[in-house]
Amino acid sequence: MATALATDAVVRMRGVNKRFGSNYAVRDFNFDLPRGTVCGLLGPNGAGKTTAIRIMLDILGPDSGSVELLGEPVGAEVRERVGYLPEERGMYQKMKVGEHLAFFGAIKGMSRRDARREAGHWLERLDLGERADDRVDSLSKGMQQKVQFIATILHHPEVLILDEPFSGLDPINSELLREIVVERKRDGATVLFSTHLIDDAERICDRVCMIAGARKVLDGTLAEVRAESGRKDVTVVFDGDRAWLGHPAVESVTDHGRRAEIRLREGADPQGLLRAAVAAEANIERFEIAEPSLREIFLERAGARGLPATDIEAARAEAESMLEAEAKAGAPAEEVS
Repeated sequence: MATALATDAVVRMRGVNKRFGSNYAVRDFNFDLPRGTVCGLLGPNGAGKTTAIRIMLDILGPDSGSVELLGEPVGAEVRERVGYLPEERGMYQKMKVGEHLAFFGAIKGMSRRDARREAGHWLERLDLGERADDRVDSLSKGMQQKVQFIATILHHPEVLILDEPFSGLDPINSELLREIVVERKRDGATVLFSTHLIDDAERICDRVCMIAGARKVLDGTLAEVRAESGRKDVTVVFDGDRAWLGHPAVESVTDHGRRAEIRLREGADPQGLLRAAVAAEANIERFEIAEPSLREIFLERAGARGLPATDIEAARAEAESMLEAEAKAGAPAEEVS
């Protein structure tokens, strides 16, 4: 498991445990968030992501273990340097949008003038420029989510911690928020966001931390977690003899007729498989080698290696639910603008 912990970390958690009754929400959790990175905290709903985030910010206290934020024990002063978007959205519904944002900017130490100027910029950027004088409760849920996102980044925090930031947004607005997250990183911010949709992480993250069954099962850069799997996958489009699909390098085959998706055994050489196909006089139209996807790695790790035997069945069920949720994410989201 890629578990090298960063020496320059804006969040450092060691041996953190949190139970509710007899159930662990976070168990034996060690985590570093390296400065200047975008990190995805991945896992199915109920895996422990939100609890871990709340412990990072001292909203919840751990039963055991230690937490540091920006090199200090977590307290009110250091939290001023953080922008936090909670999973449960909360806004002052009767306030006007511009006033709401100016208020939150003032809480974070901005002058009202600076807060209003920044709010105007971001409202225009997120296609809400004409809604500054509208009451919050007149906005759709998606629009309110964008306003709350603005409140999170308004004071230019050093660290952004975003809990399911893209949930409920349509594809256009989700992409816009992803662009802003990447911009914040370029400007020097460190970003952690939780999601149960693996594609979000693959698109914009430098590193990922995966949780299943309240435990961390994977932690590292995207390159590290893919390389650590120790195998390659092959997609082949061909006609002709199929006997070569039984080559010793092949662990499993998903056969779609002319197209076959092949999982190779750990350490197997894809070129040996290609030579076997050519020797069998198969007519190869396409032979593509790829590292396994994050979803495949998560299923493998959560279901086989990263958890004690007593947790494996629960982790497998969680991982499957995570993939089902991701498949449903293509359904039309709420209209937001």
